[in-house]
Amino acid sequence: MKLSLLHAVLLLAAGGASGFINTLAGGGSFLTLSVLDLIGLPLGVANASNRVGILLGAISGVLGFRSKGASDIKNSLHFAIPALIGSFLGAFLIVDLPEQLFQRLLGVAMLVMLAVLIVNPQKWLQGREIQMTPRRRAIGYVVFFLIGIYGGALQAGVGLFMIAALVLTAGLDLVKANMHKAFITMSFTILALITFALRGQVNWLYGSVLAVGYVVGSWLSARLAVERGQKFVRIVLGTVLVVLAARYLGLLKF
Repeated sequence: MKLSLLHAVLLLAAGGASGFINTLAGGGSFLTLSVLDLIGLPLGVANASNRVGILLGAISGVLGFRSKGASDIKNSLHFAIPALIGSFLGAFLIVDLPEQLFQRLLGVAMLVMLAVLIVNPQKWLQGREIQMTPRRRAIGYVVFFLIGIYGGALQAGVGLFMIAALVLTAGLDLVKANMHKAFITMSFTILALITFALRGQVNWLYGSVLAVGYVVGSWLSARLAVERGQKFVRIVLGTVLVVLAARYLGLLKF
């Protein structure tokens, strides 16, 4: 599939918007998935190709935290390993999923993401001291295994679920939660991308162009992350999710 100038512009714009939204609110991958779908890629290929930008962004995030002295790989691995196992299962299961069922699943995921935006988890996600007992750690492993399945299958919006899990199960503040999230995302995205690539699902050209836009959008949003901007992005993302969820659930035809 050749890359036209129009498609390149759309991918750069979608990648930029996704990087911007992911930094300020989360869930921007729903937009890139939809754009890849609308320009002609099968949803399965779109889902796989989107991981190129996700991986690059996660690596940038890990390096950014390390440059500021914020890195705790040992503890990150406690959550990354079960997520890795789950992501392999999720990526393996999603590859052969029928297109229509994939669309319905994506529509449901968008509605869940919309609910998360409405609730605004930052109002209740507050770090606190928690004793990591063996029982609590075991619960964390199960939770991250399940998150890994979702991340391997769809990815979109998984960052918010990871932050919630890290805060609620480990009592981390949002800074440390984001630090671990970047490492965990990097880890299971590598495995998911390899799984998709071995099945011939990745369009590397489209994914790479998307990744360029993603990096630019992330870079810009880091400098424009003010309260008004975040509220604006939440409104825009919420509107997009309503329309696209209706489309993938078969309620709208376009």
